[in-house]
Amino acid sequence: MENNGTEFVRRADARLFLSILAAGLLSFTGVVIETAMNVTFPTLMEEFSVGTSTVQWLTTGYLLVLATVIPTSSYLKQRFPLKKLFVAGNLLFLTGTVLDGLAGNFPLLLLGRLLQGAGTGIGLPLMFNLVLEQAPLDKIGTMMGAAMLVCALAPAVGPSLGGYIIGHFGWRMIFAALVPGLLFSLVVGIYAIRQSSPWGPRPFDGFGLGCLAVALPCLLLLCSYGTVLPVPGLVGLAGLMVLALGIFVRQETRLRKSGSTPLLNLQVFRVPAFDGAVLGLLLVQFLCLGVGFLLPNYAQIVLKADPFSAGCILLPGCLVGASLAPVSGRLYDRLGARKPLLAGSCAIILSFLLYQLALGKVGIPGLTAIYVVFTLGQGLSAGNILTYAMENLPESIQPDGNAVCNTLQQLAGAVGTSVCAALVAAGQAGRDLAAGTGQGTVNAFHLLLILALCQGACMMWALHVRSSSFHFDPLQ
Repeated sequence: MENNGTEFVRRADARLFLSILAAGLLSFTGVVIETAMNVTFPTLMEEFSVGTSTVQWLTTGYLLVLATVIPTSSYLKQRFPLKKLFVAGNLLFLTGTVLDGLAGNFPLLLLGRLLQGAGTGIGLPLMFNLVLEQAPLDKIGTMMGAAMLVCALAPAVGPSLGGYIIGHFGWRMIFAALVPGLLFSLVVGIYAIRQSSPWGPRPFDGFGLGCLAVALPCLLLLCSYGTVLPVPGLVGLAGLMVLALGIFVRQETRLRKSGSTPLLNLQVFRVPAFDGAVLGLLLVQFLCLGVGFLLPNYAQIVLKADPFSAGCILLPGCLVGASLAPVSGRLYDRLGARKPLLAGSCAIILSFLLYQLALGKVGIPGLTAIYVVFTLGQGLSAGNILTYAMENLPESIQPDGNAVCNTLQQLAGAVGTSVCAALVAAGQAGRDLAAGTGQGTVNAFHLLLILALCQGACMMWALHVRSSSFHFDPLQ
């Protein structure tokens, strides 16, 4: 076993900053293209002659691969050198980007997106691992804030950048524009990334990963095509999903009890406050990806906006959300969990109440203003919910809780996109495209309002059942 990282000295030197920059660029690119793709959907639907429920798989499939790869991040970090992991993630993403830029049909375009999802699934956890393992202890908070800012700024850039490029150069140029940044990231990472922890052969729960790889696509297929599949198909998919999840839970429990390393430590779900917080976090992610899909498409198809204007609907709100990233953490430290978390939930609920009144009556400026209200709530909620969830776990299993949260967040985003796309597609059936899209969007926002109310209820419950009164033995 290699052990070249055991004597690593934490230091804030140029190589540390360059290594975080390299991993951050890869992560930033992954989130940018994820959000930029939403603006391209109407164009791609026309060019490749596909419907709403099909084109949304460019986002859903990406998030599905991301949700499948992220649970392996702990194993990969212990099994392979950090530099090799980074190079593998970067090359996977670069290959997918080139394939997408040259794709002559929809299946090739989707394949490229899946490769990008695998690359981001490796690169995103690596960025945070570099900070946690290599930054000086007195600078971890600052550098983690900078890393979180990378993820927060990317959604602001993606839709407007995608809309501008489509309007002036065509959708393929979105992928071409990413290549120079990826190559720069690759060169810098090869030079700067250092090994800070031991690595070598480790047991891997391949069977558990296989169960997830069966269950998650079944869930997304049910969400995407549940309104059009015949009853036997629905029952078959649901049964296969339940069976795969049941086997997965049994496998992870067996490995934990035998002293082996499970893919995900499901013991974290024995803490009620963690459960409530995670459910609230997943609903925020569902709402975020759902709105990010609905608004740009509604603006282009119903309001007849150009792609750039449609993408800019999300820009002010995303900038507000990014600016709140460092501030909301300070509010949490000063005021405790209750006030910022409940204020965030209230702002989210208010935004969806306003959307019920606004759709069909206001234009792009009004939709943009309401989205700012939503991102205010999201900015107060997302990071602080994760902090609260981790605080309620024993320190020994906090890394497991973090892996569970990251995995479920990506899955929730994929489900949010799938469900909203399915509702829009159902509204379009038998109607004019613009009228059907408008009706489907209204129906989707009705559902999002209900889920926003559920999110607020989850946070109230999680705050009520703090784990300070819950006696937990992680060895049981």
